[in-house]
Amino acid sequence: MTWLARLHLDYTLEAERSVARYLHQGPLRILQSLYPEGDAVCHNVVVHPPSGLVGGDTLDMQVTVGAGAHGLVTTPGATRFYRSDAGLATQQVHARVEAGARLEWLPLEAIAYNQCDALNRAVFELAPGAEMMAWDITALGLPAADLPFVQGTFRQHMAVSGVWLERGMIHATDTRLMDSPLGLAGHRCLATLVFAAGSALTPERSERALACARELLEASPLRLQAGATSPHPQVIVVRVLSPVTEPAMQLLRQVWAAWREAMWALPGTLPRLWNL
Repeated sequence: MTWLARLHLDYTLEAERSVARYLHQGPLRILQSLYPEGDAVCHNVVVHPPSGLVGGDTLDMQVTVGAGAHGLVTTPGATRFYRSDAGLATQQVHARVEAGARLEWLPLEAIAYNQCDALNRAVFELAPGAEMMAWDITALGLPAADLPFVQGTFRQHMAVSGVWLERGMIHATDTRLMDSPLGLAGHRCLATLVFAAGSALTPERSERALACARELLEASPLRLQAGATSPHPQVIVVRVLSPVTEPAMQLLRQVWAAWREAMWALPGTLPRLWNL
């Protein structure tokens, strides 16, 4: 038996309050909307009760953020792609952010278990004047539990439509990619954080984002495996490699919080769920 789960999540601005409404099919839910920052920013948690995917399973999420609204979405735990011989397991999100709106897409990590066949896909469309922050954190196997990723395939696709695309395929048996200095150099967590806008960032804002990110990266124990770049006038990207998930996650949270303050004049307070 395979799972097909769909979620449509829509944010609208109503009387200066960002309001979330959703429809679902299958085992995919949104928990109660929370407003720890006041009415302007709506926090939501996406819950997938089965907690993992095997071959043939699909999680399909469609998100819209209406003009002027601000939504922050996270998850209560990792997405687990389990061992399976039944074909591709897929998690995908397509988000549309309208003019003057903001989206923060911050799920916890995706774990590629040994012998999985997985696709993790995220596509964001930004109207002029829209902005977003999103990350993708991938753990290859469970090194701390002595469950390495030695067989299987993990596909990644992350894009800002028409502006920026990062796509790759990781074969566990590709030792040149997995272990050489030109590849992952033995690290088993790879993480990307993106700040993107629907219009070109001013040079001053772009430099501000890069400067605060690089300051944090330079102070981190992961400084030799991390970098911040601007591959397009509308995009700032931070990439990190680490042996396990926790150090990379901690570093991305620091950069996310700094970007919130520097780019949006918002506090970098962590969502309550991350502190549980």
